[in-house]
Amino acid sequence: MTDDLFDSLSIRETELRNRVMVSPMCQYSCDRDGLATDWHEVHLGSRATGGAGVVMTEATAVEPRGRITPNDLGIWSDDHGDALAPVADFISKRGATPAIQLAHAGRKASKNSPWEGSDPLGPDEGGWETVAPSADPYPYEEGETETRKMDDDDIESVVDAFAAGAERALDAGFEIAEVHAAHGYLLHEFLSPVTNDRDDEYGGDFEGRTRLVREVTAAVREVWPDDKPVFVRLSASDWLPDRESWTLDDTAELAPLLAEAGADLVDVSSGGIHPDQQIPQTGPNYQVRYAERVGEATDALVGAVGGITEPKQADALIRNDRADLAIVGREHLRDPYFTLHAAEELGAGDRVEWPVQYRRATQ
Repeated sequence: MTDDLFDSLSIRETELRNRVMVSPMCQYSCDRDGLATDWHEVHLGSRATGGAGVVMTEATAVEPRGRITPNDLGIWSDDHGDALAPVADFISKRGATPAIQLAHAGRKASKNSPWEGSDPLGPDEGGWETVAPSADPYPYEEGETETRKMDDDDIESVVDAFAAGAERALDAGFEIAEVHAAHGYLLHEFLSPVTNDRDDEYGGDFEGRTRLVREVTAAVREVWPDDKPVFVRLSASDWLPDRESWTLDDTAELAPLLAEAGADLVDVSSGGIHPDQQIPQTGPNYQVRYAERVGEATDALVGAVGGITEPKQADALIRNDRADLAIVGREHLRDPYFTLHAAEELGAGDRVEWPVQYRRATQ
C-alpha cells in the first residue's frame, strides 16, 4: 500500500496523525528574555487546530547569546520551559504532536527583527558578543557584530546547553526535539569550511567539522526518551559553487552518521551561510531533490521543505516516496487550516476531525 498525506506515521513509539508538519518559523515576538507569550500559543495552537500532524516551535535558543534577536524564544531556564508548557499542552489537546527546535544562532545572533531591518545590534542597542567556530563576523551590508572564536570551554558549554534545553522541553510537554544545524547558524557554521577555519578537533576535515553536530545530536538523544523522536535540520548546500563550501555530497555523508548518533529524521533545507549564496532556482519543491538524495543515503526518515503550497503537491511527495513528512512553512502563515482544507480537496475529509466548534462550516 502506498502511503499518502493523511496516513499516520509512527516514529519510535510516537504516532503522528498525518504527514504534515508546520515548519519552524521565527516570530520575533517575545516581550522579554526569550519567554513565550500569548502570541506563541495562538500562533502554534491555531495550526494544531488546523489539522497539522506536527507543530514545531520557531528556533528556540539554548542560551541567551544564541538568540537571533532579543525577541526570540529561549529554553535556557526553567522559567522558559514553564512559559512554553501551555503551548505544548494546547497543541497536544488538539491532536497534533508538539515539537521544539533547539537552536543557537552563532555569528548570526544579536540583530534586530526583520521588520526593523535585520541589522546587527551594538552593545548600546541591546546587542551582545557573538560566538562562532572562527572569529569572522557575518558580513552584513551595514555593520557587524563582534564575533569571538569559541574555545574548548565554549564548545563544551554549548553541548551541555542543548542537552539541558532538551530536558526542559521534555518537562514542558514536547514530544519531538529538533537540533537546528542549518541556515548559517552555529552548528551549520561548524559544518561549513566557509565559516570554520579551525585546525583543532572541531575543524579541518569532514570528521572535524561535523564533530560538534554529532556530539550535540548524541547529547540530545541521551536525555530524550527512547520512545520519542529526535530530528536534525540541515542545510543540504551552501549554494556557493565557486568556493569551498558545504555541499549536498557532504550532507548525504553526514546523514547516516547523525542516524548513528540518534537522529530519527533529517529535516532537509538549504542555504543561509553567506549572503553571496547563489540559489539555483526557487518555486514549487525547489529543495525536494535534496531530501531525496539524503533519503537514499540513510535509513533515517526525511522531511522535505521549500515551496510546498498545494495539497496535491504535498500528497504527491508522500505517495511518490520522495519524503516522509511534507514540511509546510509560509503556506501555514497564509492558511492556519491548510491541513483541513487539504483533506477536503483530496477527498480525505473523513480522515480528519474538524474541531466541534467549527463543524458547522463543513455542512
